Amino acid sequence: MIRKFSWMLLVFLLSLGACQDKPKVQELSTIEQKPEAIVDDKPFTTDDPDMKEIIWKKDGTKMVRIPYEVVTSTKTEPAVYNEFGDLVKAETVVAEKRSSLPFYMDAYEVTVGQFEKFLKASDYKPDRPINWNEVYQYSPTEKHPMIYVTWFDATAYAKWVGKRLPTEAKWEFAARGGLVDKEYPWGNDESLTRDYANYTGTGGKDKWKYSAPVGSFKPNAYSLFDMAGNVWEWCQDWYDSGERTRVLRGGSWLNFPYSLRVAYRHTLTPRNSYGYDGGFRCVADIK
Repeated sequence: MIRKFSWMLLVFLLSLGACQDKPKVQELSTIEQKPEAIVDDKPFTTDDPDMKEIIWKKDGTKMVRIPYEVVTSTKTEPAVYNEFGDLVKAETVVAEKRSSLPFYMDAYEVTVGQFEKFLKASDYKPDRPINWNEVYQYSPTEKHPMIYVTWFDATAYAKWVGKRLPTEAKWEFAARGGLVDKEYPWGNDESLTRDYANYTGTGGKDKWKYSAPVGSFKPNAYSLFDMAGNVWEWCQDWYDSGERTRVLRGGSWLNFPYSLRVAYRHTLTPRNSYGYDGGFRCVADIK
């Protein structure tokens, strides 16, 4: 009887183990997070062989590889000895170090359609409800730049999509398109502004009363569109050491060419939107 009971107990335990779920195999995508970007095999037409364009999966936007470099230098002077031959001051030389820190930047300003998708797909609620009637008055289609966004709105979008806002230094470097000491993203010729930028009034390629669909004008040498005009663009930085306002760059459809200069800075408190001519674009660092 005991032997029969033991045999039945053994069968029961074996059947119980067979009914239990097998441990799940963790997929690679959950072990090693791959970048959201897909690099296009086709390189950009540019003098820099490393320049490529990518399509960012989450928002489907084209991004451009920017060959950003940081230059640091140390300055030293000739050695100084006293009358006894003792070294008083060490020899100094000037040494320059270049660090390559390329990054990707959105080729276009974030659009109305992209921002609407973000709001629907996330649980983000703007501190200040967006008046969509006003948005569509000045940016009437999904292809127009998103406006009426605060710095926090722009930052929330960037975080959701897996990017961030550009630093002011990187924004200006990208806007220059490789040009040195020039006023605008295309050079110093202000008469070319209508070819490259949507700014106050109409004329030339500018047929829009307010903002234009992104990419309506010529790009700069890095294939970035609307780095001058159309809408102001939020940057990551504080405007100054007071840390009360954030930086905007690029000028807008409402401004004269003076405000479209690559070195021109503007400022606003981060909880306020720049209204009908303020937007943003994002960057992604290359690891």
